[in-house]
Amino acid sequence: MAGARPVGRFRPAQRVRTHADHEAVKEVARRVTTPSLVLLLRSRALEGEARLGIVATRRLGSAPVRNRAKRLVREAFRSTRELWSQGMDLVVIVRRPPSGATLDSFVAELMGARPAIERATRRAVTDLAARTGNAEASP
Repeated sequence: MAGARPVGRFRPAQRVRTHADHEAVKEVARRVTTPSLVLLLRSRALEGEARLGIVATRRLGSAPVRNRAKRLVREAFRSTRELWSQGMDLVVIVRRPPSGATLDSFVAELMGARPAIERATRRAVTDLAARTGNAEASP
């Protein structure tokens, strides 16, 4: 996906910020794995913006390496807004250091995983319906 460019800003409302939110996602998440990322998807509601949380452990490398990885994931999230449905929480675990990685490579990786992401999104919405007992939340 050559020339992918992010749209808009990454506002606080689009962030999974607290430890409790991260744990809630990890508890019931649907997992999608790519070569350098693990995506954990959880539907929290059928409205509101999709939110992003990023985990980059020290195993990746020094602070500049981890910060670059997180920056690229944020920009890829903003560049692929059409992948993330309303009310979706996404926690991304960076598995491999992004040596030589570019925004285009992260976007291409996410777009390549699109069928798996869509499948996981449908299952996350079904899980939400089961958790809340709300038949209207079913796809």
